[in-house]
Amino acid sequence: MNWDDTTDTDAGPERLVGPAAERLVGSVADREDQAVEAALRPKDLGEFIGQEKVREQLDLVLRAARARGATADHVLLSGAPGLGKTTLSMIIAAEMGAPIRITSGPAIQHAGDLAAILSSLQEGEVLFLDEIHRMSRPAEEMLYMAMEDFRVDVIVGKGPGATAIPLELPPFTLVGATTRAGLLPPPLRDRFGFTAHMEFYEPAELQRVVHRSAHLLDVEIDTDGAAEIAGRSRGTPRIANRLLRRVRDYAQVKADGVITREIASAALAVYEVDARGLDRLDRAVLEALLKLFGGGPVGLSTLAVAVGEERETVEEVAEPFLVREGLLARTPRGRVATPAAWAHLGLTPPRSTAAGSGQQDLFGS
Repeated sequence: MNWDDTTDTDAGPERLVGPAAERLVGSVADREDQAVEAALRPKDLGEFIGQEKVREQLDLVLRAARARGATADHVLLSGAPGLGKTTLSMIIAAEMGAPIRITSGPAIQHAGDLAAILSSLQEGEVLFLDEIHRMSRPAEEMLYMAMEDFRVDVIVGKGPGATAIPLELPPFTLVGATTRAGLLPPPLRDRFGFTAHMEFYEPAELQRVVHRSAHLLDVEIDTDGAAEIAGRSRGTPRIANRLLRRVRDYAQVKADGVITREIASAALAVYEVDARGLDRLDRAVLEALLKLFGGGPVGLSTLAVAVGEERETVEEVAEPFLVREGLLARTPRGRVATPAAWAHLGLTPPRSTAAGSGQQDLFGS
């Protein structure tokens, strides 16, 4: 049961605003999520569910550091929102018996901002830098020396009279989190001693997450009810916990408060989350692609107009999950529905689509 806090509120691909940010199956944390997650968050690696390889490797890194009496190596965590990056950063601090300071890349716009944070760190402290790929370039270059030599050069003055004053830093552990590891420059990525990629969760792991959260929230749930919620959670613990809270509300108002498979299914039908985890926006994209454009190919802008959403909303919010589920494909000619999409909506594909999945060869045959 693991997920991330949201430490920055700037708009962007990772921080959508408007209707896209209000989706029940969205992976970005709102204020309610952050408040609940603080109470449900695991306190050590033993409580952390899922990410078996990452947990095993990180446990070795932390144990070795404690045995040496040294600070842990810098850690880079990458993966989609809601998988547990912030939780792991807090666990690293707890395992090392060190305080933690949390900030984000977009909040550090100048090298001076970073210098102020670094100069106030205590020895052994963990600095968690969320969305590290969105940090400004001057601050990023200052971070190179801080990570490697525990030193920064503070520039005093301007022009020819400017002077660089070296500032020694106490040993610290930087934990960087990113949803887009490919945007990190190689010099920064290479300075991390341990790099881990967070994978999406299997339904069985999410079922354990739901059971644990239900226990902590004092919600009665049976195995089938937990499995139903887990199966619609898109592989993300944050979404599983959000769905659990909405199903809990339904069970308290419409039933006796006990969550069963039937109650969970009825509740999520009210919130328009289907058995595969698709919500209204996801189905609108698929229905437009299938019913209006015969399965495609169709351009992204045209598809966005058809569903009444911005191009960026369709591309950044709906498409990643549809592609991951094998319901939609991106091709040079446009978006194309797969046979699984036709089957999911209970529609029969046109003969040409069934034979060639909407694609033609070079000669149009």
